[in-house]
Amino acid sequence: MSFVELVDVHKTYQMGDVEVRAVDGMTFSIEKGELVVIVGPSGSGKTTVLNMLGGMDSCTSGTITLDGALVSDMGERELTQYRRHDIGFVFQFYNLVQNLTARENVELASQICDNPLPADQVLGLVGLSARMDNFPAQLSGGEQQRVAIARALAKNPKLLLCDEPTGALDYRTGKQVLGILQDTCRSMGTTVAIVTHNQAFTQIADRVIHIREGRAQSIETNVRPADAATVEW
Repeated sequence: MSFVELVDVHKTYQMGDVEVRAVDGMTFSIEKGELVVIVGPSGSGKTTVLNMLGGMDSCTSGTITLDGALVSDMGERELTQYRRHDIGFVFQFYNLVQNLTARENVELASQICDNPLPADQVLGLVGLSARMDNFPAQLSGGEQQRVAIARALAKNPKLLLCDEPTGALDYRTGKQVLGILQDTCRSMGTTVAIVTHNQAFTQIADRVIHIREGRAQSIETNVRPADAATVEW
């Protein structure tokens, strides 16, 4: 069994009298330690897939497993523990607590999980050793996103989920953040899944999952993923 597996996953929403099929038979797998890019146009179902992988939403049918645990069968209490201990989240917007320093924002995550990494260590990994005592308002957008990545890594998660992590950043800063995610995957062995509409990001992935109309349209593997610093878009 692969580290992450989705098998014939469906997700439907009832909008009045209309049934919307956000995910319609999604099947794919991810191996431990891979950097995966899940790519597709708006409305293709990629964010719904991320939400189900992260335990923030449940599937209508099908199975979702992570490291042998059947996520799709978990109740609310189990899902809370799953989100707390097994999943790290990085979003387009940083969601930092404004009256806490970078170190304190990271320590927040450390307090809710079983085997956290030291805040100073993960902030060093993302290049913010000299900015630990700064508040978010004193940091650039790229630095704030680095704090958000450090906060997610401090949980020592089994799976790091990133939803358009460069969407609020300029090109140069976006490349730096991509590089941090790639380096994290390589140096720490963290399994990383990046959800994006940007096809250029597929160059850095070990595995690329193309999503369209709620299904995995195609899956590719890169034998030699590109270095994030060389990616242009």
